[in-house]
Amino acid sequence: MIQHHLLDLRGEVQHYRKLRGQIVELGDKRALFSRSLRRYAERSMRDRIARMEATHRPKEAIRAFIAEIVDRSLKDPDRKGCLLVNSALDVAPHDAEIGRVVAGYLDELRAFFRRNIEAARKAGQVPRTVDAEEVSGHLLGVVLGVRVLARTGARRKLLDGVARPALRLLDGRR
Repeated sequence: MIQHHLLDLRGEVQHYRKLRGQIVELGDKRALFSRSLRRYAERSMRDRIARMEATHRPKEAIRAFIAEIVDRSLKDPDRKGCLLVNSALDVAPHDAEIGRVVAGYLDELRAFFRRNIEAARKAGQVPRTVDAEEVSGHLLGVVLGVRVLARTGARRKLLDGVARPALRLLDGRR
């Protein structure tokens, strides 16, 4: 009977060593979090940007992007929010490296807005008076605000009310 328990214990020790090796291969918590953040950005933000740019004219790409953010935010039953936004709020202030990573992804989102505003101006969809740099920053703030508000249980009326005036900027209206 003792030998049987020793065999079980040896098996458990071997399993633990194998598992420990796999954990070490993953790296430290920061590296694992950075990889998770990169994967999330690739599958969520970058895929959405690519889809919007491939299927819409520039001005409509921006409108569709923000509409999808509002819809996704409202359909999140657990109100988990967005990993990028949550990381900007909760992790970045305490970890400069993660802060730089998050800022880089937010810069990509702002660049999407800027690129599409500039293309829409060239196509005559947006007045030339619209400042692409300024409005792209504002739209980034709107996306962040919508995602944060949605975590508090905000309703569609509020989220649409945040987005609508920002989208009017694309028409040259303030």
